[in-house]
Amino acid sequence: MIQTRTEILVGIFVLVGIACLGYLAIRLGKLELLGNRGYVVYADFASVAGLKVGDPVEIAGVKVGRVESIDLADDRARLGLRVEDNVKLQEDVIASIRARGLIGDKFVLISPGAADRILGPGAKIRDTESPPDITDLIGKLVGGDLASKGDQK
Repeated sequence: MIQTRTEILVGIFVLVGIACLGYLAIRLGKLELLGNRGYVVYADFASVAGLKVGDPVEIAGVKVGRVESIDLADDRARLGLRVEDNVKLQEDVIASIRARGLIGDKFVLISPGAADRILGPGAKIRDTESPPDITDLIGKLVGGDLASKGDQK
């Protein structure tokens, strides 16, 4: 009797542990259980350095979607952005790639437009801003400092 009760408790403990692991795998893996909701729009960038599939798409700091695909199209990176159905993007929105902090995660920021026309599923965002290359910025900063010191002599 005592052994059966112990086995039942161990079994319940194992099931709860498996359920917790499943929950963590779904949350950390950014998986969708109920399929893909929303619609996809596309945007072409010169560079998407550091961006990954599953990274968030935000408007004014609010998550409204995620990066669904990253492909190469005519020497440019083409992002497929899945946006929630209740979010309507104007034809003149601007998509830019940003980072949280100096070495933080990347995300796509969409700046709202003012056009009357709305982008539909499969449409393309025309205006994009690629992330600045940190090594180029540091090089310009160092090069600019050295050039300005040389002009003062």
